[in-house]
Amino acid sequence: MAVTRLPRDPGPTGWNKLLANPQPATPLAGKITADWLVIGAGFAGLAAAHRLSKKAKGDKIVVLDAVRIGDGPAGRNSGFMIDLPHDLTSADYGGALDADVAQTQDNRLGITHAREMSNEYGLSAEAFVMSGKINGAATTKGHAHNTSFAKHLTAMGEPHEVYDAAEMREITGSDYYQSGLFTPSTAMIQPAMYIRGIAEGLRKDGVKIHEDSPVTDLKREDDWIATTPNGRVTAPRVILAVNGHLNSFGYAKSRLMHVFTYASMTRALSPQEVAKLGGHAIWGLTPADPVGTTVRRICGTGGDRLIIRNRFTFDPTMEVSAKRIAKVGKDHDRSFMRRFPNLGDVAMEFRWGGRLCLSRNNVQVISKLEPGLFSACCQNGLGTAKGTLAGGLAADLALGQSSPTLSRALAADAPMRLPPEPISRLGANLYLRWQEGRAFGEL
Repeated sequence: MAVTRLPRDPGPTGWNKLLANPQPATPLAGKITADWLVIGAGFAGLAAAHRLSKKAKGDKIVVLDAVRIGDGPAGRNSGFMIDLPHDLTSADYGGALDADVAQTQDNRLGITHAREMSNEYGLSAEAFVMSGKINGAATTKGHAHNTSFAKHLTAMGEPHEVYDAAEMREITGSDYYQSGLFTPSTAMIQPAMYIRGIAEGLRKDGVKIHEDSPVTDLKREDDWIATTPNGRVTAPRVILAVNGHLNSFGYAKSRLMHVFTYASMTRALSPQEVAKLGGHAIWGLTPADPVGTTVRRICGTGGDRLIIRNRFTFDPTMEVSAKRIAKVGKDHDRSFMRRFPNLGDVAMEFRWGGRLCLSRNNVQVISKLEPGLFSACCQNGLGTAKGTLAGGLAADLALGQSSPTLSRALAADAPMRLPPEPISRLGANLYLRWQEGRAFGEL
């Protein structure tokens, strides 16, 4: 199968730009063989390679990625590994009680795997820490969402803490929030630092990782053959860990929704600006309304900074323009000033977009696609936790191992079919604009 398009990730991700330049890439060159080939070096792909390295000791494992690790979608998210229900199409994230309990258990398995890798490879607390997060409510409607979600968490037996406006001001330094809902079991990561650290650990374990090596053709003869611009890998078993890029390989066509979300990161704050802002040095806040604004404050490599993430667009081509990034950036500046009016001289240094993959019925594509070909795709907007889980499960499936979690994943429905173009694109974007309009105060 000829791969119909290659990934395009808009704007330089600030997370990666804060770090030292990596060693030069080693793109695949020439013809090689492997026992296992993993395509994609994001959360799912590296989790799959890690699981294989533990359970198929002595086997040759090769990972290919189209870009540098940390530059792709894994280095472009907001850095929340969320354990609780996080359905972006829901009013307050939650859904049916039994399904949400099961989803939480699965998400925690993904986070546990991530924590094990972080500990094994000696990553710092800046790269990965179990710190919890806050759902911030800026409006009466947002507070109602938090109140509803808190009741849902009580029914699930999940611990949580409600913050009032004064407590939110003490944490964030902002008067913008009416209330907050703290939950303790989210991990916070510096996405590029984390994903690059895991990749480096896997290399030391003998996993061969070739960056800047996009797969342009994948076919099956006796074994699978993956072709890149300058090389070829032959392997009996392949795991596709490419999220929505799965469509480009010819699978789940007209069933995956390709969505971009956008982020901006400030320049480093001066000591005087840090004092003016106040609040805690490190915190993470997701919006009470799923289409609202995510905010993080970080302190460490790169200095004290704030990150704003909002806006969603449905883009079946999996591409957006620099013009779009600039336009969304103006929205970010307005969101920033609403929250931090005393930082009017602080400019954004980095702006970028990141690709999400959603299904209409909120299911993943963890499956055996063909003999020897497996998928760990469609993370439904929670790629950090769900991607890590999916990668481990796909590896288990390929190894012939079973578990209740894998059985549940295999029993899930297929992603629902989308309406035809241009109905799906127009309809989805109109729906997103309507949702953002309803959530205006939370943006």
